[in-house]
Amino acid sequence: VVQETIDPNAKIEFRPNTEDDPHKRKPDISRAKELLGWEPKVSLRKGLPKMVKDFRQRIFGDHKEGGAGATPDTTSSA
Repeated sequence: VVQETIDPNAKIEFRPNTEDDPHKRKPDISRAKELLGWEPKVSLRKGLPKMVKDFRQRIFGDHKEGGAGATPDTTSSA
């Protein structure tokens, strides 16, 4: 899903996990479901492109309406 969203042609590299890797943290929303009745409203397939777009805007200032795989605008207007 991540590769499809960000760049279908991207080469995947497997590297050792970092200390803050989610597999080590083991995130689990079952307590939120149990105690608060909380359920996600957005699926991964719908939410990931929105997250990528938001990150690109925050990091690169990219405000294009293109897809999540759009590259940052590196052109300069001088």
